[in-house]
This record gives sequence, structure tokens and C-alpha cells, in this order.
Amino acid sequence: MSPADPPAAPSGLTPAMLLALGLAGFCAFLNVYVTQPLLPLFREVFGISSARAALTVSAPTLAVALASPFVGLLGDRAGRRRLIVLSLFLLSVPTLLAATAPSIDALIAWRFAQGLAVPGIYAVGIAYISEASGGSGMARGMAALVTGNVLGGFTGRAISGLVGERLGWRAVFVTLAILTFSGACATLRFLPKQPPRRAPGSAAPRGALRRLRRQLVTPRLVATYAVGFNVLFSQVAIFTYVTFHLAAPPFRLGAAALSSIFVVYLVGAVVTPFAGRWIDRVGARRALGAVLAAAVAGGALTLLPALWAVTLGLALCCTAVFVAQSASTAFLQSAAAPEARSTAAGVYVSSYYLGGAAGGIVPALAWHLGGWPACVGLVALVQLGTIALAFRFWGGPAVAEGRTAPVAA
Repeated sequence: MSPADPPAAPSGLTPAMLLALGLAGFCAFLNVYVTQPLLPLFREVFGISSARAALTVSAPTLAVALASPFVGLLGDRAGRRRLIVLSLFLLSVPTLLAATAPSIDALIAWRFAQGLAVPGIYAVGIAYISEASGGSGMARGMAALVTGNVLGGFTGRAISGLVGERLGWRAVFVTLAILTFSGACATLRFLPKQPPRRAPGSAAPRGALRRLRRQLVTPRLVATYAVGFNVLFSQVAIFTYVTFHLAAPPFRLGAAALSSIFVVYLVGAVVTPFAGRWIDRVGARRALGAVLAAAVAGGALTLLPALWAVTLGLALCCTAVFVAQSASTAFLQSAAAPEARSTAAGVYVSSYYLGGAAGGIVPALAWHLGGWPACVGLVALVQLGTIALAFRFWGGPAVAEGRTAPVAA
């Protein structure tokens, strides 16, 4: 690739661009949660505790949270398309090397390295969509990226279980490395080149740090970061603690049946692309309020002692999260100044994954005090608070392409 990307393709997101963005999102999240079905196998092969094996899941998540703000800064100074493609190629390297890990510590290290590459795809991808869409159809672009995330997360888990059971855990990482490298080649081919957007004074680190500080203290953006935190908090809390609920009476589901609950993610994969147009029409604030209200109702459904009700409730919860993620990231890009959108996206992604980490830990107290109903109540309070936060801070004008423009709400 040349030192500077050539002139941009015409404004607007074409079908080929949407496909490439979805593919990039797919490859990124193909790898993040892939070891979840392999944890019992790691415990047996390496002779370690369950908590130690679980570090192979938390390591890439932590790396995403730590690296996202800095990758955002880099994306503001360099070509965004270039960084997305480079990150995809880099992601395939530690994925392949993970297959050679001689110990659990080495595997955790390679998993952390995988996570470091993800923000260059996802966080910078958010800013790329804003730049390439020319201000129109941004939610459709985000829906394509998020749909790729959803399908990638589901496919990674499915490949892990199928390949790992038949060929061993090392074959899982070899398979994923091949798929990730192939996805990088396809993204290089189909994603149009965009010019780097450099803010005045961004050549100096001091200027970049000033932009980052402004993003952190702008109430509209801080509220959006909090929304992202709460969205993944809710998702992780629900899908972590519902397994304990379903393993207990009256359901008594085994491990294989519990792993099948992730099939409800496919409902979100179907709904989210259509939701992009709806978000563009009704506005991010109203869309977020509507889907999180549906998530509260879904949580209430899981309290019924019937498996069909729990399944329907989980489908509502996860679909609401995917649509809410599309709405909040679309709003983020209209609210952030054009020269600092990658920075804002990086901070958002970091907040989002910190919320996921908290979602696995904080509800433990609720579970201890009141079991599944207490967990559902906690998540409902977080979701209702998120709606209030959006309606308080997401109104009024927002920055769009260097001018003040109204935000649909």
C-alpha cells in the first residue's frame, strides 16, 4: 500500500462497501470469544483451574478495551481504510501462532495479541463508515458492521466446538487464521480507498491528546460512552447468569443444551440490517429507547418457568443490544467532530468492552442476594437508566461534517 491512500470513492455506501464492512466485522469477532466452548478442554489438557482457563476469554477482551483509544488516535492521523486492512492481516498472525502455544500462559499471551488487533478493525471501521457515507445512510453502514460482528461471534463459537471436538483445539486456531487471512484479502479487494483525514495540528502528539481530552469532557460524548458501557454490560450479564438459571430446576439443562442458547444471536443477525434504515428514519434516540424497552420486556419473559418464554426473552434481549449498538455508534459519529471521529470511536469501544467486563462480575452480588430475578432486575434498571441518559443528552444539535446539524430523535 502506498504511503497515502488515493482519492476517495464517490460519497455513499455501495453494496460492495457494505459487504466489505460486514466481512471485516465478521473476521474481527470470529476470534474474540472463540475459546468459550474450549474451556473444559483447556482445563483437562493443561491441568488448570476453570478460572485460569477463562483467562483465554478475558485476555482479548481486555486488550480491546486497552488499545481502542490509542488506535482511534492513529486512525485520525492515517488512512482509515489502510488501518482496517492492515489490522485484519495482523490479526491472522497471532491467531495462527496460538495454535503453536506450548502452555496456557503462551496461549493467553497470543489471545491478548489477537485482541490488540481488533480495535483497528472495529473502532476505525466506525469512523470509516461516517466518512464514506457522506452523512447519509450511516446507520445502514453500522448495521452492516454489527451484523458482521454478530455472525462472526456465532460462527467462531460454532467452529470452535465442531473442529475442536474432532481435530483438537490447535486445529481451531489454524482454521480461524485461514478464514481471517482470506477475509483480509477480500476486504483489501472490495473496500474502497479513503483519503486520510488529518485535523489541524494533529501531527503533534500534544494536539492528538488535546482532541482526546475534549472527547472525554464533552457531555454528549461522555453520555454516549456510558450508553456503550451499559449496552454490553446488559448483554454479558444476561447471557452469563442465565446459564446458572437454566441449569437449575425446573429446566436442568446440560452443558450441550446451554451452549445452544447462542443460536438466538442469529435473530439479531437477521433483524439488525433492516434496523439500519429504521434508525435513519426515526433517529438514534427514539430507536435506542424502543429497543431497550423491548429488552426490559424480554428480561421479564425469562422469569416465566417455561423454556419457550426464556428463549423468546433472550432473543429479544440480544436483538435489542445489537440494534442499540448500531444506534449509539451512529449517533457517536454525528456528535463527534470530523477530525476526531476515530478517537471518539476508540474511547467508545473501550467503554463498551469495560462494560462487558463489569457485566460478568457485578451481577454476581445480585445473583447471591436474589438469584435470577435479582439479576434481571439489575439489568432492567441499567437499561432504563440508559434510556434516560440518551433522552437527556442526545437531543439538540450535533456536529456533522464540520457544521451544526439537527439530530433526528
